[in-house]
Amino acid sequence: MKHRFLTYLFFIGFLCALNAQETINTMFYNLLEYPEAPPTNRATILKVILDDYKPDLFMVCELKSEEGANSILNTSLKTTDNRYLKAIYVSNQSNPQTNLQQLVFYNSKKLTLESQDLINTGIRDINHYVFKLKTSNPIYLDVFVAHLKSSQGQVNEQKRLDMVLDFTSTLATIPSDHFVIFAGDFNLYTAQEDAYQELLDPSNAIVLKDPIDSPGKWHLNSNFQDIHTQSTRKSNVGFDGFGAGGDLDDRFDFILISENLENSNTLKYVPNTYKAFGNNGNCYNKSINDPTCNGAEYSSSIRDALYAMSDHLPVVLQLETNQALSIEKNNLTENYLQFKNSNIISDVITLTVNSSVLGRDIVLYNSMGQKIKTIVLDKNSKTIDTTYLSAGIYYIKLQGAITPIKFIKQ
Repeated sequence: MKHRFLTYLFFIGFLCALNAQETINTMFYNLLEYPEAPPTNRATILKVILDDYKPDLFMVCELKSEEGANSILNTSLKTTDNRYLKAIYVSNQSNPQTNLQQLVFYNSKKLTLESQDLINTGIRDINHYVFKLKTSNPIYLDVFVAHLKSSQGQVNEQKRLDMVLDFTSTLATIPSDHFVIFAGDFNLYTAQEDAYQELLDPSNAIVLKDPIDSPGKWHLNSNFQDIHTQSTRKSNVGFDGFGAGGDLDDRFDFILISENLENSNTLKYVPNTYKAFGNNGNCYNKSINDPTCNGAEYSSSIRDALYAMSDHLPVVLQLETNQALSIEKNNLTENYLQFKNSNIISDVITLTVNSSVLGRDIVLYNSMGQKIKTIVLDKNSKTIDTTYLSAGIYYIKLQGAITPIKFIKQ
């Protein structure tokens, strides 16, 4: 009796462990005068990049039109369950002569857009979006997306600082229990620049942090080659003059986080998930698709897509909440996945998949609750190779669901 009771407690604890963490993948990307800049099939190229990372929150700048936004939503972010939505596109209000704008796209299974607004800086808008996570207890995330003034020189540095001051002055209006992201193409050359110092000023109403805490002179400095995001290309020849050349030697693109994202369990930054997406750390002063920039993390096919898409690399990071996301009204894995034959298997599992969850991930766990593998549900009948598993009890959990289903490997 004691043994069965301990087993029961272990299983309950295991289920709690499965439910304890849900992730929000975030990405910021300077899209380079989208959709005007060549090549003409960039919506499809972007889909290759987004399918690889699967952002739940996709923040962009250099978007030139609502038509461009719609092409991203309907092609680049197209899924079988139509999970993605976009904020309302509003043309740049800060300077009518500039038609470059920021926007967010989001996974509606995880996030609800509560409101949107903008900060008028006189140069380019800073866009503000308030999201609520789809959790039982409300979790609010304020997302700001910016494109600061470009180029070197004291005049441009002052303009960047002025834009940042317009932003930091609004932080006092954010509720103290909200979490904050400030993302964008900041066009910063060094951490000593006043705009960067103002963003991280500990006296601000909400304190922001650079998740990778890598101060220094980023421009033309090989010590920071793993976080450089611009330029992906040696030159803009072949791209009708769009974008900048010069190879990877600048850290222009950032995602900053509020201090509470470092010390809260309700929602927190996952350490070591901040990346210059596509940068294997060996591409200083080279084009991102250079054969010598290869590595285990980012393949040549992804780097080719990034080269064709923009003169910037995206930056990414993960957030994690300890609350289950209420993705479905009835969020039991067994309601959406069934074993086609039996849950006692030898080398292969065949699952019958409800079409409403196609495109979503499933995760395999061992009996100790340790994650083994993540798999995308891309077919109504999903076959999974298990030859590498030893005999024992395992579990499959649908992304966002509460309960797993069990199978036994002979």
